[in-house]
Amino acid sequence: MSFPAELKYTKDHEWVRAEGNEAFIGITEFAQRELGDIVYVDITAAGEEVAKEQVFGTVEAVKTVSDLFMPVTGTILETNPLLDSQPELVNTDPYGDGWMVKISLANVADMENLLSADAYMKLIGA
Repeated sequence: MSFPAELKYTKDHEWVRAEGNEAFIGITEFAQRELGDIVYVDITAAGEEVAKEQVFGTVEAVKTVSDLFMPVTGTILETNPLLDSQPELVNTDPYGDGWMVKISLANVADMENLLSADAYMKLIGA
């Protein structure tokens, strides 16, 4: 499994890649492996502000449905349109084409409270 060092992580298995005042969010390789084959992704609509730790959508796998928790407060700017027809991208490319939302960060400093790749790996025992 890979955990890119430039990303930040949460205890709920989301990753965040900040680009200035904006950030991309998805689920980690560990999370997608635990879930199994992703068959559907349902995400809150663009334009909505979502508070830190609030549910912003769900991921449906063959055997389970899992909530997605917002790692930082922000406004959803865009949802990944590829996931509508190709939800399996979450499995095959979780840190690339499998991203879920792009947000405008309410407070860039919130990124400092997230886990580093090393801390996340310790959390999951990798």
